[in-house]
Amino acid sequence: MSDAVETHRVPPAAPDGSSSAWLMLTVATIGFALNFWAWALVSPLGPLFRDNGRLGELSESDVSLMVAVPVIVGSLGRIVVGALTDRYGGRVMFPLVSAATVVPVLFLAFFALDSYALILLGGFFLGIGGTAFAVGVPFVNAWFPPAKRGLAVGIFGAGMGGTAISALTTVRLFEDVGETAPFLITAAALTIYAIVAWLVLRDAPGRVVPTTSLATRLSANARLSITWQACILYAVAFGGYVAFSVYLPAYLKTAHDLSATDAANRMAGFVVVAVLMRPIGGWLADRLGAIPVLSAGFAVVVVGAAISAGTPPLDGIGTVAFLAMAAALGSGSGATFALIAQVSEPSRVGGITGLVGAAGGLGGFVPPLIMGYVYGRTDSYAIGLWLLVVAAALALLLTVTVVRRTAQQSTDERTPA
Repeated sequence: MSDAVETHRVPPAAPDGSSSAWLMLTVATIGFALNFWAWALVSPLGPLFRDNGRLGELSESDVSLMVAVPVIVGSLGRIVVGALTDRYGGRVMFPLVSAATVVPVLFLAFFALDSYALILLGGFFLGIGGTAFAVGVPFVNAWFPPAKRGLAVGIFGAGMGGTAISALTTVRLFEDVGETAPFLITAAALTIYAIVAWLVLRDAPGRVVPTTSLATRLSANARLSITWQACILYAVAFGGYVAFSVYLPAYLKTAHDLSATDAANRMAGFVVVAVLMRPIGGWLADRLGAIPVLSAGFAVVVVGAAISAGTPPLDGIGTVAFLAMAAALGSGSGATFALIAQVSEPSRVGGITGLVGAAGGLGGFVPPLIMGYVYGRTDSYAIGLWLLVVAAALALLLTVTVVRRTAQQSTDERTPA
């Protein structure tokens, strides 16, 4: 391969999915959930700050920007963090990312809660927590054999349920215990985890370590067909999940006149369904192939978003449509990384994950801004949801044509003559 990345192998053995592997998976998943909990701290508070006026008069676009800033930083940061994880391993990067995330959490608690500008600044660095995803995927992938990687990475991906923890606890702690409480509790949890991760985590024996420069690896990975294809798929699947998880409280409060707490609870339900479906999507992709799982998921999103564009009542088809989309987006996210594990060299998984994870995060950054902008001018979310219909339809078309060919070519290359 002309753009292959020079590597050396750490002895002695290949991954076998042993009990040690499952312990590493468990610790990594907990770390992912805690970092995502921190990453999503600002989202539930956006509608509350708009209503109580403590930050001045905030528009829908102002709230959208507030909740989107951590998303874009966490997304772009994955590109570098994923490549660094290929080089230094999750045993170093997980404690480092977790400890670094504590700083903006404490900044928000003690300095930023009365200033919109300072919340944006704190949210910018809070994005560090979102990069944990690019640490965990290559770390977990190296511990498991190919036949189990879809399930293993899917289970790790369920750590995105940390956003549900934030949704369920942030507003209540803020109002009932104290304004700094959600931040201090999260900071304490991250600090404890960073220490435990440093003591417990170990990189997989046989992990392939690249020796070329960061720029060389990023360039080589970016030129792979699977990279840009998976970027598009993940931008729709995980991007759709992120967009709903950060913007759903504001949407439900405005479109359906729910309280901030009720809206946050319903968003948590959406997140739980997506989280549960992510490992199932990876497991199904291991057994049925990633293409059928992705195709079915995008088809469900097309139908669900089209129904939701009509703002049906939440006590009927409206809730069914949103939960169906949650299941589809979760399974599609799991299947995307099962696909990457199936067609990529292990030494490249971190770098590819960083690029694909960035695309997924960016896919979650743009929709809230569009939804806020469109609603501010039309008093309707329909246009934004119809744009999701179009995006999911195009992803479905890409999956059954170009991506299918890439997966088949990889299978043919790995099949002995």
